[in-house]
Amino acid sequence: MNLDELTRLAVDALEDVKAVDVRVIDVRGKTAITDVMVIASGTSDRHVKALADNVVIKAKEQGVQPLGVEGQNTNEWVLVDLNDVVVHVMLPEVRDFYNLEKLWSAEGGEDPLAVEGE
Repeated sequence: MNLDELTRLAVDALEDVKAVDVRVIDVRGKTAITDVMVIASGTSDRHVKALADNVVIKAKEQGVQPLGVEGQNTNEWVLVDLNDVVVHVMLPEVRDFYNLEKLWSAEGGEDPLAVEGE
């Protein structure tokens, strides 16, 4: 599965469970950790868990084994590591506090990419 397909899989899995404010950030050349970060919000800790769980399920259905899932003990911020794509699912207040979009956005203040239809 190529990078675009994996990114689309993650975004679709989030949208299937009604994620809020899904953003895709290309971080190639900024970090060796991953190529793309997908950031989304859930409306409650249960919603965050459901969103992350759906990403894992959809990835496994396509033969992609997540390298890890972190944060499931509180479900305020769950990270799903799909290697080339890392998915961050957060409660809005946690997302506002850490502001990953600003941290990883391109130099010059460019905004991260909103998902089509946003």
